[in-house]
Amino acid sequence: MTTPSSPDDHDFDEAPATASTELFPPVEGSWWSDVDFGDDVDEDWIGEDGEEETHRGAFGEFGGEIRGGFLDRAFRERIVIVGMAHSGMDPEVAEASLDELELLVDTAGADVAARIMQRRDKPDRATFVGKGKVQEILEAALEFDADTVVFDDELTPAQGFNLEKILKRTALDRTAVILDIFAQHATSTEGKTQVELAQLRYNLPRLRGKKSFSQQGGGIGTRGPGETQLEVDRRRLVRRIHKLERDLRAITARRENQRKARHRSPYSVVSIVGYTNAGKSTLLRALTGADVKVEDQLFATVDPTTRKHRLPGGEQILLTDTVGFVKKLPHTLVEAFKSTLEVAAAADLLVHVVDGAGPDPDGHIMAVREVLGSIDAGEVEQLLVFNKMDASEEVKRLVDLNPGSVGISAQTGQGIDELLRAIGDRLRANSELYEIAIPFARGDVIASVHREGEVLAEYTEELGMRYTARLSPDSASRLDEWIIRD
Repeated sequence: MTTPSSPDDHDFDEAPATASTELFPPVEGSWWSDVDFGDDVDEDWIGEDGEEETHRGAFGEFGGEIRGGFLDRAFRERIVIVGMAHSGMDPEVAEASLDELELLVDTAGADVAARIMQRRDKPDRATFVGKGKVQEILEAALEFDADTVVFDDELTPAQGFNLEKILKRTALDRTAVILDIFAQHATSTEGKTQVELAQLRYNLPRLRGKKSFSQQGGGIGTRGPGETQLEVDRRRLVRRIHKLERDLRAITARRENQRKARHRSPYSVVSIVGYTNAGKSTLLRALTGADVKVEDQLFATVDPTTRKHRLPGGEQILLTDTVGFVKKLPHTLVEAFKSTLEVAAAADLLVHVVDGAGPDPDGHIMAVREVLGSIDAGEVEQLLVFNKMDASEEVKRLVDLNPGSVGISAQTGQGIDELLRAIGDRLRANSELYEIAIPFARGDVIASVHREGEVLAEYTEELGMRYTARLSPDSASRLDEWIIRD
């Protein structure tokens, strides 16, 4: 991600490694309250200059400033991933979530060196996992020389700080990894703005620093010890967030104008939605020949792409590929990408692509529908499309279990014709039959009938052409002058 050049909007000064215990007080009654780090530092972490050395992880106080992501891609970091099976949770579900986290880490450009799973009634308030499990994580990190530890659930700022203090390594959560991936894949100005805003909102409560008395105020009532470095950093970060929010409001206004223009256009809007890496971009390319990025990676698509396509009945539609969803999708990301995701809420039909060869199709469907509900797109009609028929026989069973769904292979083209017919049928379900008479001299109106509707029959009459066609309410309104009402 590009970094701003103005002094006010520039990357923030690196926060010192030492953190005030006032900012992250120990939790009373927990084992953490008994831990006293003080100045007793393992001598293996003392540098030649007498300063405490830090690990080579690339986030926060252990890696300097954030520049476009939380993981250092100058080399393949070694990562320890940690999951938790809460009380009442199926252990297989927890393991599947950890498998997905491993894929996320790989997509972010790092390698998983070890994975640790804990069964616990509820997370520990101080370190998320218990005292013994923290020691186990530390031993695994030392054994595999891991640079970073990534947790499958979101950590509170205090938990992250406490874990980094013990492990002397970066402690991240799933949210940070997803934000890192988005930072890598965003290419448009809007995408970069959205990702940066989500990152800053994530980082704001995680700022930490120590007192610095160099920031003296001037004038009556302003004299005193001055601001802490933490306050300076927070003020700069909040100022940057406000600027990005203004930028996104302007982008949202432009998108709203575009949506109004599309509503006035004769084309129905179809959005392709689904879980990440389900094959949405491959499907768009198979249907329209669009030159879109297609990779076997999570979140390969961040910026939406729209292309025009003609259905078998002759109608033209606008097809839009959208960003993929995932379980435990960060709330900060949903909020930042709302202007992009709203394209789904404004669609006439959602083509919901599901990886039929994946480990948990039903779970993926539920996760996608949950996100759609959060962006007010839950009421838009959905056409379930189970992808990857060429890779699994399971697709046929899923289609049988979901009446009205379609099985395809976006890679080979199998089932694409049936999908297009299904899209046309769903869109035409809201249309009506009309008889239309148009003079020969109005070739523009004749072209509109073919472009906007499905022509079922046409006749040549003495003064012009007569059509029997299916039209949407909007198209019927535009062609009202030529419709025969009797």
